[in-house]
Amino acid sequence: MTYLPLIALLVGVVTVIGMIVALRLNAFVALTIAAMVVAGMATTESLTQYPEDLAAMTGEVWSEAQVRSFVASNAPARVAKAFGAAAGNIAIVIALASIIGKCLMDSGAADRIVRSFLKASGQKGAPVALASSGFVLSIPVFFDTVFYLLVPLARSLWRSTRKNYMLYILAIGTGAAITHTLVPPTPGPLVMAENLGVDLGTMIMVGTVVALATAVTVLPVCYLFNRRMDLPMRPYAGEEETRPLDDAELPPLWLSLAPIVLPVLLISAQTIAKTMSGQGENAAVAVASRLTGILGNPNFALLLSTGVAMWVLAAYRKLSLADLAKTTETALMSGGVIILITAAGGAFGAALQQAGVKQSILGLVGPESQSMGLTMLVLGFGISCILKIAQGSSTVAMIVTSSMIAAMGTSPEALGCHPVYLCTAIGGGSLVGSWMNDSGFWIVSRMSGLTEVETLKAWTVILVIVGFLALGYSLLFATLLPLV
Repeated sequence: MTYLPLIALLVGVVTVIGMIVALRLNAFVALTIAAMVVAGMATTESLTQYPEDLAAMTGEVWSEAQVRSFVASNAPARVAKAFGAAAGNIAIVIALASIIGKCLMDSGAADRIVRSFLKASGQKGAPVALASSGFVLSIPVFFDTVFYLLVPLARSLWRSTRKNYMLYILAIGTGAAITHTLVPPTPGPLVMAENLGVDLGTMIMVGTVVALATAVTVLPVCYLFNRRMDLPMRPYAGEEETRPLDDAELPPLWLSLAPIVLPVLLISAQTIAKTMSGQGENAAVAVASRLTGILGNPNFALLLSTGVAMWVLAAYRKLSLADLAKTTETALMSGGVIILITAAGGAFGAALQQAGVKQSILGLVGPESQSMGLTMLVLGFGISCILKIAQGSSTVAMIVTSSMIAAMGTSPEALGCHPVYLCTAIGGGSLVGSWMNDSGFWIVSRMSGLTEVETLKAWTVILVIVGFLALGYSLLFATLLPLV
């Protein structure tokens, strides 16, 4: 066997990490350059994957050198094509999710969800309520924004109780971080599902189960950290705390939850109907499958949810159409960056596939290897950890890792379990190693009033625990409930 594909894989990884960490390039630029470098190293055999390229050839016999030259010269075009394919699959969903998140925050719907959870739990159950709020809100809203929203509640609770400040902070952070890396339509899990060929409804359901198990297990650990680091709340230097909205100004709970629950139900219904339709002929199931095929399409489901979220924002904040358009534009600007990085990650993964990485990996481990499933889960977790530590972004770690693993071959037969567990393992790995190069590290540190050392001792360490718990549950469920 040739080792050129494995060399291409190594060159690609070094290029991505080196450009992001050493040269401080944007992840989109680094991934695009790495994709072109790897595409230029594609093996001669990989050319047979592109009939349109072969059809462009004349009938003459080409030497190996000529074919390699052809592959290299067409690398930019192939990368652009793969970039467009990746963007076409996920751009609409990410853009709509960005709008939904922005509308939830600005309308007060997110605030209503949090207050309702706190009211239901009481002061003693405040840690559970805060963790639940972070868990739910971080499904459509970015982690940074959720933490900004919930930290004032932690500070307010400390003023009334004069205790458990670290517990409140960690409950918020862990709850939000878990769904940020495991449950779509947050960009990281969304792209992992696309890269690894996992149905979005399956990703939502299994990701939620793994996330719930992880969240329930890690909450007692937050109590232990609070005992070890019982720190007081520190006031912000020279800043006045913003006045929260009155309850009368907020939308009702059912309407606040609608933009989150609606797409989850529709997409999950599509997955269930698709599964039932494959088990036999049934007229009712066939009709339901056709209906959910439209309503449960991720693009359409998120579009409906976006309409609801925008209406709530306009109705409860009394926005004009011009103001609503400006809010939408702001949300799309942040979502656009994620789309570019995501599409570049997809192009990088496609370049690795063109380089023949899958065939080389199978040649090393053997296509019938019985240990490949658990090995691939651990490998995905490990690569994701390394990328997270190296460049700081969980989303980038998930995108790049899932692209690399997809290039190695991830069929259920080869894994011995459903590829969704590979997604949850990679998502868990993307939490390990939050330190000074991670924007989330600084948000937790500054918004909580913790020093860098305190943040390392508390936040960084507990995310390591969360990551390994997610891996552990992924391995457990992959063994007990492989879904194949």
